[in-house]
Amino acid sequence: MTHIARSISLCGLTRVSHITASRSLLHRSYSRAISSHGRLYSTSAASSRTSQQGAPKFSSASVKAFTVIGAIAAATFWSQMPNVKQVECEAPQKQEKKPSKTAQADQKRKLEGLTKDSPMRLRMEAFNKRLQAEITARIEQLDGQGKFRVDQWNRVEGGDGISMVLQDGKVFEKAGVGVSVVYGMLPPAAVAQMRAEHPNIEVTNKAMPFFATGISCVMHPHNPNAPTVHFNYRYFELGGEEDGEPISWWFGGGCDLTPTILFEEDAVHFHQVIKEACDKHDPRYYKDFKKWCDDYFYIAHRGERRGIGGIFFDDLDDKSPDELFEFVQTCGNAFLNQYIPIMERRKDMPFTEQQKLWQQIRRGRYVEFNLVYDRGTKFGLLTPGARIESIMMSMPLTARWEYMHDIDLQAHGKLMEVLRAPKDWVPV
Repeated sequence: MTHIARSISLCGLTRVSHITASRSLLHRSYSRAISSHGRLYSTSAASSRTSQQGAPKFSSASVKAFTVIGAIAAATFWSQMPNVKQVECEAPQKQEKKPSKTAQADQKRKLEGLTKDSPMRLRMEAFNKRLQAEITARIEQLDGQGKFRVDQWNRVEGGDGISMVLQDGKVFEKAGVGVSVVYGMLPPAAVAQMRAEHPNIEVTNKAMPFFATGISCVMHPHNPNAPTVHFNYRYFELGGEEDGEPISWWFGGGCDLTPTILFEEDAVHFHQVIKEACDKHDPRYYKDFKKWCDDYFYIAHRGERRGIGGIFFDDLDDKSPDELFEFVQTCGNAFLNQYIPIMERRKDMPFTEQQKLWQQIRRGRYVEFNLVYDRGTKFGLLTPGARIESIMMSMPLTARWEYMHDIDLQAHGKLMEVLRAPKDWVPV
């Protein structure tokens, strides 16, 4: 949920469908979906939404069907599970909630099958669920022992989510990949705040319908030589009911690497892969979003960054929805190539007790940032009825705060230098 809350304070998660199961069934459902829905959705670069060049062009294979592998796989997975236990969320609702008209209409669209003309919110949701299945399958394979626990939750107002967490594996101490889909009503005060970044939103004293979906991923390895990694990608709409166009929309997201022990080749690789992804869509994206990331993940009370950065962006609506959707997909699909080669180099390296202690100290910094500065975590914790377990999914399983800890600058001086003064790992 935190990836959604970066854009908005969510409200009213009233019920949770709780289930513990192996991720393997979800992956098998995903594979079957590929076989039965093999024609892939593709689009050329689309004109901006204010342009008069006409609609985006699509491949002939995509005209009849849009590949909703993620949505189909998830639907198949949950339909095969016999014992879904409904439990109440932490905060009970004070009034009865009903699904929004948009949520009801979207559910019907999903049953009928998505196409190239389906609303962007449904295409982004499908992408998120497909990516979640792909990443968790590969991480289980890399770990070799741990299995993801799968929790599904539902919102009465519309929307759902899947939280997948692996704990105490062979390689990963904790790894989580969550997807959230939320329909709701945005209070007038929150609408007013959004006008600062989106002046096309009119002044109103009424609540407005909104939609948000996102995928968030955090991996904390056991080995201090292996870095923690995080990414999230999200989409937000404000206004519009059923077939109506949203008044405003935008994408957000990013990825960042948090090493305990600095290996410069890992930093270069991580940044090079995401730069190549950005460059396919706009040559200015990597430079701008890399700086944004360095600024965002700053722990002011420590005078240092959480990690060595990556990219970060929010309120992105500078191109057409289809163009930016392609950009977000490229970034999301680049994740495994960003991270797996690093993990394969580092996961089995020997380490000392002092290096493990240093990892715990650095994880304490990770927790400090998330609880003190991260907008998504703060909004989520203040949201009535929020699912706290999903919000706290990003936290490491273990961390340490040692009074007056003296940093071994001989061993970790280079890392501290780049945390205090970010550097360009690849030419910009």
